[in-house]
Amino acid sequence: MKNNFSHLTLLFDLDGVIIDSEPQYDKFWGSQGELHNLGKNFAGKVKGQTMSQILSRYFYEFSTDEQNKIVEECVKFESAMECPLIAGAETFIKQMKLQGAKTGLVTSSDDIKLERIMKKFNMHSWFDTVVTANRVTHSKPNPQCYLLAAEDLKSDIKNCVVFEDSFAGIEAGRNAKMKVVALATTNSRTSIQATGNANLIIDNFVGFGYEDCLKLVDIRIV
Repeated sequence: MKNNFSHLTLLFDLDGVIIDSEPQYDKFWGSQGELHNLGKNFAGKVKGQTMSQILSRYFYEFSTDEQNKIVEECVKFESAMECPLIAGAETFIKQMKLQGAKTGLVTSSDDIKLERIMKKFNMHSWFDTVVTANRVTHSKPNPQCYLLAAEDLKSDIKNCVVFEDSFAGIEAGRNAKMKVVALATTNSRTSIQATGNANLIIDNFVGFGYEDCLKLVDIRIV
């Protein structure tokens, strides 16, 4: 018997799903929130959002120079940021590709940051398509990014599984009418369960495999 993975599509967010970067982003955006009097929980408010969305929603009263300074500080922060891979992520993705699954990276990060991360971890062969902030006009929780990835791969949404950590990202996967696996790397299991938007919650990819994926979608073993 062989697992029929030719129609299965796995779509991954980046931060908090493949790389363990969210704790560092919490510090950066937390400090920005306090500096600009936007509240102590500012880091939680911006999770899953693009830089453009953050600026337009929370810094719209700031001058262009002030907004540019925030962008420059974020780029400087990201350039120096060191973050490990989420446990089991690389092995899981590579195994799924060997089984014939299609894979996509769907992130709110821009092309420049993503290229640096992909080069660092040699990720270019991991994904069959990539959707970044540069390709979308509506940010998560809007489903546009995941629907675009499915369109790239010519995949039926019923055979797509989204891996997300932020509330906005989890909701985006649900809004795309795809199955959603939430990683409890950024938010607690209890808080994720309370949203009702995740089909499954995992701590990381260790011990998670193709049989778990088949249980989520309507693909038979032939």
